[in-house]
Amino acid sequence: MVMRRYFTLFTFFVAVMSAFAQSDYNPVADPQAVVREGNARFTILTPEMIRIQYSNKGQFEDRATFAVVNRHLPVPSFSTEKKDGYLYIKTQALTLKYRLGGKISSATPTDEVLSISFGMNGKDVLWYPGKDDALNLKGTTRTLDGQIGDNKRQELENGLLSRAGWSIIDESPLTKRGDGSTTFAFDKQYDGIDWVAEPVDKEAIDWYFLGYGHQYKKALGDFIKIAGRQPMPPLYVLGYWYSKYQRYTSDEFMEIVNDVKRNNIPMDVMIFDMDWHTEGWTGWTWDRTAIPDPEGLIEWMHQHGLKVALNLHPADGVDDDEDNFTLLRDDMGMDASTKVVPWNLSDPKFYHYMFKDIIREREKQGVDFWWLDWQQNLTSKYVNGLGETFWCNHVFYNDMKNNRTDHRPLIFHRWGGLGSHRYPIGFSGDSFTTYGTLAWQPYFTATASNVGFGYWGHDLGGHQQTDGNDPELYLRWMQYGVFTPVFRTHATNWPGIERRIWKYENFPLLLETVKLRYALMPYIYTAARQAYDTGVSICRPLYYDSPESSNAYLFEDEYMFGDDILVAPVVTPTDKDGKASRRTWLPEGKWFDVCRNQVVEGNQVITDAYTQEEIPYFYKAGAVIVNYPPMLNLNTRPDRIILKVVPGADGSATFYEDEEDTEGYKRGAFTKTLLRHENNQLTICPRTGSFPGMPEKRAYTIEFLNTDRPSSVTVNGEKVSNGVWNYNSQSRLVTVYLPATECASPSVVKLEY
Repeated sequence: MVMRRYFTLFTFFVAVMSAFAQSDYNPVADPQAVVREGNARFTILTPEMIRIQYSNKGQFEDRATFAVVNRHLPVPSFSTEKKDGYLYIKTQALTLKYRLGGKISSATPTDEVLSISFGMNGKDVLWYPGKDDALNLKGTTRTLDGQIGDNKRQELENGLLSRAGWSIIDESPLTKRGDGSTTFAFDKQYDGIDWVAEPVDKEAIDWYFLGYGHQYKKALGDFIKIAGRQPMPPLYVLGYWYSKYQRYTSDEFMEIVNDVKRNNIPMDVMIFDMDWHTEGWTGWTWDRTAIPDPEGLIEWMHQHGLKVALNLHPADGVDDDEDNFTLLRDDMGMDASTKVVPWNLSDPKFYHYMFKDIIREREKQGVDFWWLDWQQNLTSKYVNGLGETFWCNHVFYNDMKNNRTDHRPLIFHRWGGLGSHRYPIGFSGDSFTTYGTLAWQPYFTATASNVGFGYWGHDLGGHQQTDGNDPELYLRWMQYGVFTPVFRTHATNWPGIERRIWKYENFPLLLETVKLRYALMPYIYTAARQAYDTGVSICRPLYYDSPESSNAYLFEDEYMFGDDILVAPVVTPTDKDGKASRRTWLPEGKWFDVCRNQVVEGNQVITDAYTQEEIPYFYKAGAVIVNYPPMLNLNTRPDRIILKVVPGADGSATFYEDEEDTEGYKRGAFTKTLLRHENNQLTICPRTGSFPGMPEKRAYTIEFLNTDRPSSVTVNGEKVSNGVWNYNSQSRLVTVYLPATECASPSVVKLEY
């Protein structure tokens, strides 16, 4: 008998206590989406996504788990039918077949008990438990510590996307994550944080089948519906960070900042690596022989427009020589003879007093965010299988979210497995300074978007460096860094390693990379909003848009940076002629070669050679690339915006703005300005939306790239004189200057020929 969206639930566990009470996430699925059959249970989440559960005890998890926090989605249309000893569940996209009374297991690959079939590119695809996903497009890994070349490739965990057309999210309690940990449930809250809890059935099967074919973007969009969105980082995070593992004194920190200002280098973040504290890997107390007045130093940094983060290696707990040790020991109820309060963040009592007595004291001194550099044991000593990396990320991020509500929560940390995308941002670890290492990082960064982890930050220049400072290699790393989520230089404390760009002979070229990064900031920030809305990260592989082209998979050192910029960084040294050759595949369509100032046809491989000052990147034809004018930090919103109008096709873009460091963007406090380009005309549409402090007026500089000299230029239908616009015949650039006008009003600029 066929039943459409109607069935009997024998039991349905809905006790979720207070988990996620303060969020929009609801881990309990709509009962109309659930089909129970004996010890098996199926939840139809989308037409392409089905949750598969099996429990010998008949106990099914309805609380949030580490990777999946929301299952209450609109119920898709589906039908059920029992026939010839099998249960069939059919959606618009999938057909699930389950043998009545069968035990679901992946121990032996077979379709006898369970299978799911669907069509892809005119062919039938069949999945069954235990089937090898050899075509999985991978995700990411916990760290690049020790990376040299692509030696970390084999450590990449499976991702959500596969050329096979299907993938599995495995939240079964016994399944090992990449770091050897396992998933857990979230249950009742402590101090407003959803806390770790044991699963209802440790031996249960809990899979999410994704059968999206090659609809990669749709798969990611549906993933964030169940796993949570990628929060937007504060705007300043996207600026330039200075960081180096070195015992800087207060005077040396200030000297660095003064040199930065003297050389007109834009910068927004200063990192205090582990030597801010007294001796030892783990530490919580200022080394006042180096930094005698930490509050004063941090306030000085703030006065110079910089945010400050401190590095933590917390695994060794709190020793008796640390500030506030006695207070913490007594609050924990420990004996007076105690010499160490051990690190046990899975204990809510320890969390409460550790943050009250230690962490909060440093935050009161002005620390803006924490760098969680977890290096030691990967799983907890106290809760078997609990990943220390994931749990530190969850607790620190949500603690800031709950206790520093005037700012966006932010931590700097390693990947802790699926679900880590909810806690931005990541740092990739201690790679070696080689061209081979640089060459693999574009692939690594873009591929992480396959698990929604869109904010990897690398040690630009490499971390471990043994062969002296190579100005060209550092430059190429910085050029690549312009087009990465986090723009941060860093290195270890080995003697002689230099990360101050003004100390290099090619400083003018290094400075240009920083200026380009800041120029692109509104484009990058708009892409960050798109990642929040869609699940598609800023850096993403070419196969998202060209899934049926083999070149989109083969040219793995290329990637899209937002919707409209294709980046193909130089990752090899120049030859004796001072140029580095590289091959670049351009997808179908037209592209604007920024280096060559020309439109080129896509669907071809081009070979070109680039001098050290050249960065191979390409605008999508018809795009409008939003830029900032020159600036030294991101503390002030520019009153003039630069719009680069790309030839070769018609197109459009969106310019996004919000308060830049509040959670208001989640509640509708933002604006969008549509920019429409067609037939030599740019229309700046009226701004929509609002947020506190938004500018009422804005001036624009509009640059029409690589075009002939027009006979005239009109603004809102009125011809304007030279001076309001000009033409550079050498660069074939038309520049039009619009004075400040009301953002609620449209502006139309047209080139007449």
